Amino acid sequence: MPSELTSRTSELLELERTYCSFGDTVHYLEPPKVFVNCEGSYLYDEEGTPYLDLQMWYSAASFGYKNRRLNEALKRQLERLPQLACQYLHAEKVEVAARIAQYCEKRFGRKGRVHFNVGGSQAIEDSLKIVRNATGKNLMFAFMGGYHGRTLGASAITSSYRYRRRYGHFGDRAHFVFYPYCFRCLYEKKRESCGLYCHSQFEKVFDSEYYSFWDAKAQACEYGAFYIEAVQGTGGYVIPPPEYFVRLRRTCDRHGILIVDDEIQMGFYRTGKFWAVENLGIKPDIIVFGKALTNGLNPLSGLWAREDLITPEVFPPGSTHSTFSSNTLGTAVALEVLKMLEEDDYESLVNEKGAYFLAGLRELQSRHPGVIGHVDGLGLALRLEVCKEDGVTPDRELTDRIFAEGLKGNLWAGGRRYGLVLDVGGYYKNVFTLSPCFYITHQEIDLAIELLDQLFCRCRARRDS
Repeated sequence: MPSELTSRTSELLELERTYCSFGDTVHYLEPPKVFVNCEGSYLYDEEGTPYLDLQMWYSAASFGYKNRRLNEALKRQLERLPQLACQYLHAEKVEVAARIAQYCEKRFGRKGRVHFNVGGSQAIEDSLKIVRNATGKNLMFAFMGGYHGRTLGASAITSSYRYRRRYGHFGDRAHFVFYPYCFRCLYEKKRESCGLYCHSQFEKVFDSEYYSFWDAKAQACEYGAFYIEAVQGTGGYVIPPPEYFVRLRRTCDRHGILIVDDEIQMGFYRTGKFWAVENLGIKPDIIVFGKALTNGLNPLSGLWAREDLITPEVFPPGSTHSTFSSNTLGTAVALEVLKMLEEDDYESLVNEKGAYFLAGLRELQSRHPGVIGHVDGLGLALRLEVCKEDGVTPDRELTDRIFAEGLKGNLWAGGRRYGLVLDVGGYYKNVFTLSPCFYITHQEIDLAIELLDQLFCRCRARRDS
């Protein structure tokens, strides 16, 4: 069994309790876990115990910890051009923007431009500015279960009231629409017979001006854009029926509503496509991205917008600004990531491994019927929903217990001790959202299933005793 906390870990935790704000970290686990090393799909504690990571920094480290090629790109830039004010140009910024814009033009048949920032929330803020500038409207639609960040503007279009509660009135809070979460349909319909009832209900709000959204005489909608996630991230990796979004796109087009696609967590092949929205068969007007673009090595985010929304004539220099946007270190790593994505068939790689992992999760579900109420996946974005024995009622207590037990580092497989790093999400905080490294091996996927099985067996036994 792992020993008690080392003196160094104890010292760090005491300093953290005294001097660190808890507001910028999450004390889901007490005491918080301390890691000292990482490589590939693993994090390591002070004793050298490997923890198989199935969330990879919320999908930011898709290409694995200490990826040698990406680390080398960062080192080269450190020696050549580590700093540069964003009012000047450098080659990597231009090349990254060009590659992303050229991909979007090829995929969607639309010319556009790329705009950079630092974090995902900041890129969402920039997208809100572009929408407001183009439409003159400051109201947005967004989905229940959606998450777009925690800056003030991003919080206003993020569905959880918990992120807004302490900060006063949000005058521009989005109008939140039911998401097509078929496992937990709010209308209690069945997908095979519902006829996309949830979309029909949204469509009805434009039937009359007295539903408050639409002026039929002026043919004008009060809302400028609809913010979507092709696969909901914090909402629990909910994977929608794609035909829903085909209909939603038509509705938005009829009423002059832009679609802004948040790819911060799912972009760059997490779902087996360069953009997750490609699985839905629609063309967005704006795409917001970040996270895996730099494998977590240096913050960089951005957006692509179609040409008429972002051309210099309508969105001129100084329309928005961040000191560290398009920073040289981030763009150097991003360029290397894009080169990697062009050199190999990541669509096949991610989809094959995702299918293998999903088959393992379904086998695991058969061993724990009811308790694992639902599993699903798109590429290497996978979900496992934990329920009571009835297979429906969310079981947050068991989910929390499994999460904490995995971080104790006392699971055994092949004669070796392991830990398991999981991430909890979902509307009821009862979903394990799995976003493993793209280079995870079949053997490591088998190990993940074995460790998950141990955790379910161990924690269920304690619950039932």
